[in-house]
Amino acid sequence: MPPGAKARDRPSSVQYNMSDTQKSALPTKSMSNDEFQRLSGFIRAHCGIKMPPVKKIMLEARLQKRLRSLGIGSFREYCDYLFSSSDGEKEYVHMIDAVTTNKTDFFREPVHFRFLAETLLPEFVGNGERAGKKFTAWSAGCSSGEEPYTLAMVLSDFAARHAGFQFSVVATDISTRVIERARLAIYGEDQVRDVPLEQKQRYLLRSRDRSARLVRIVPELRDRVQFKRMNLIDERIVPPESMDAIFCRNVMIYFDRETQHKLLARLCRYLKAGG
Repeated sequence: MPPGAKARDRPSSVQYNMSDTQKSALPTKSMSNDEFQRLSGFIRAHCGIKMPPVKKIMLEARLQKRLRSLGIGSFREYCDYLFSSSDGEKEYVHMIDAVTTNKTDFFREPVHFRFLAETLLPEFVGNGERAGKKFTAWSAGCSSGEEPYTLAMVLSDFAARHAGFQFSVVATDISTRVIERARLAIYGEDQVRDVPLEQKQRYLLRSRDRSARLVRIVPELRDRVQFKRMNLIDERIVPPESMDAIFCRNVMIYFDRETQHKLLARLCRYLKAGG
């Protein structure tokens, strides 16, 4: 149970036994200011995501589907369910999936990947102290996988030109929903439009059903990326090893300044010397 939550009985409405059709038709009361403060405060405390009052309509809209799915007719009941029921901890994961924003692309802001390929990696292999060591990269806030798979493409290209170069990519996100999508590694053809032609030919497989207009990352590249659910501001959770490079892009814009400073300090602790 989250700190400060008051013990209440789980809502006892028969709505929990409704069919999916009945649930989808269930009217939901609007979110009150008090309920918004309770939910937004919890999200900020546990995820670092800013929720100013102007986000109330957005939060209400995104959580409506969860309430209907659970057969809950009001945000008051939902707060009781989230904070006080035995299933609250499981629901927390679903709530975060609903409220987090996931926007990413392959080779987004390509200057970062050029710096990796043209500056950082040559320095890594040219450093005698690192001879024979594996290059480790972390995509922190990986969303549906476009960034870590882009990293894997760049690192694989470099490995093809430098015998003996080994690498691994760890990718983390707070949303279980996007982590599962990332593991599948299936994307629409429009989503891979920014992947250079040479990398498309090397790392993407087209669906046998051409009308589906889908592609999938090749198995050998999928095997290079390890996906994990991680809350970046939870100090109890640590990456499996220190990193040579950390990509944490378009994530901290959702945090307040204090949380940004804490996260930057934390990321720096997990960088290897010279990373």
